[in-house]
Amino acid sequence: MTPPETCPHCGADVPPAARACPECGADERTGWSEAARADGLDLPDDAFDYEDFVRREFGGRRAVPRGLHWFWWVAALAALAAFLAHWVW
Repeated sequence: MTPPETCPHCGADVPPAARACPECGADERTGWSEAARADGLDLPDDAFDYEDFVRREFGGRRAVPRGLHWFWWVAALAALAAFLAHWVW
């Protein structure tokens, strides 16, 4: 088993080939495990509900495009016309 990049006990950097933490001496017997490799990453648990998170963070409103969306249609048509004119003449 490879050691975690950061010691789950003291937070020190652990070299890739180390058998124990150079700072506190923690090793596989004292707490390194597959779970310890991801403990310090602050990942959401498996039951994370993304839709609920978005609703809580943003109030459930959906973004409505406004403003210059018509501009991009005109720009696309102008670019298409210029491209076609280049090939026709």
